[in-house]
Amino acid sequence: MGKLPKTMKALVAYDKGDYRYEPEYPVPECGPDDIIIKTEGCGVCAGDLKCYHGNSTWGDETHEKWVRTPFIPGHEFLGVVVEKGENVTEYDLGDRIIADQIVPCGKCKFCKTGRYWMCQPHATFGFQKENNGGMAEYVRYPKTAVLHRVPVDLPLEKALLIEPYGCAKHAVDRAQITVEDVVVISGAGTLGLGMITYARMMNPAKLIVLDMKDERLEKAKEFGADIVMNPGKMDALKAIQDLTEGYGCDIYIEATGHPSSVVQGLQMIRKLGRFVEFSVFGEPTTVDWTLIGDNKELDVLGSHLSPYCYPFVIENIANGNLKTDGVVSRYFPVEKWEEAFEYATGKYGDFKVAIQF
Repeated sequence: MGKLPKTMKALVAYDKGDYRYEPEYPVPECGPDDIIIKTEGCGVCAGDLKCYHGNSTWGDETHEKWVRTPFIPGHEFLGVVVEKGENVTEYDLGDRIIADQIVPCGKCKFCKTGRYWMCQPHATFGFQKENNGGMAEYVRYPKTAVLHRVPVDLPLEKALLIEPYGCAKHAVDRAQITVEDVVVISGAGTLGLGMITYARMMNPAKLIVLDMKDERLEKAKEFGADIVMNPGKMDALKAIQDLTEGYGCDIYIEATGHPSSVVQGLQMIRKLGRFVEFSVFGEPTTVDWTLIGDNKELDVLGSHLSPYCYPFVIENIANGNLKTDGVVSRYFPVEKWEEAFEYATGKYGDFKVAIQF
């Protein structure tokens, strides 16, 4: 593929709120166990926005600092192999590949027992200088990156959803949905839509979606929701009690990242129900823990990243079982990253925007 250039276009984070477009940032060096890809595109995640604005990844009184500057953001990316180290045998130049967001160490007790997504050192693409992300022309995949092949004929707008849909699948898997369950998914952004189209495959008794934006609820119906509700315009709690003879929903999956959605879910869920928390929050959330314990004896489960999810997601995005139409709606060059971040807030009606190379 020819010799790589010495420099590349990149977005570089130096501090919270201090992100800079660099037209001549050094191209990553390829070690004997590494792969260098030429980036095709990188989705802009709500987590990228929250990091930019200074969320807990920068450290506070309850969270240790997770980011390590200067780093290149972006974890929803894929590309084509343009250079590989002498020890790399599984992939060839020209292969189209993607990686899990986590870069497991392979040595801690979580990695050794197959639970690599909770790796103790917890290196991830797009937040730390050792593993720069996809908002750059080239990215280095180190030896322990969890790599997957992407079909060459899968359109970029679909391929960009592999990472978020992988996270969505893991959250839904945590919920253990059966055909008898009344399931509520709170939030119909990109992650929520991924959860909806996957949960539809479980065929729950009722799949109910909540969101404050009516246009998102329309997309939720298109992706498989039986019932949609806007809690800003109606009493969703009463409506779900009425639908369930006063018991409440069996499963509530929280995908908004807003504290009010957590409070709502704990009220909405039945006794012995299952609550799955997926989101990254920009502020603390206060709840009445009596509801969780003495009142309802709930199962409260977290969901983190997308372990073992990519093969299923890639196959089912490609064959159309997982709906993707209209989710990625806009592309920006990396030079216009500020505009991309603004559109990624959803204020103009977009679900997912991406930086394209």
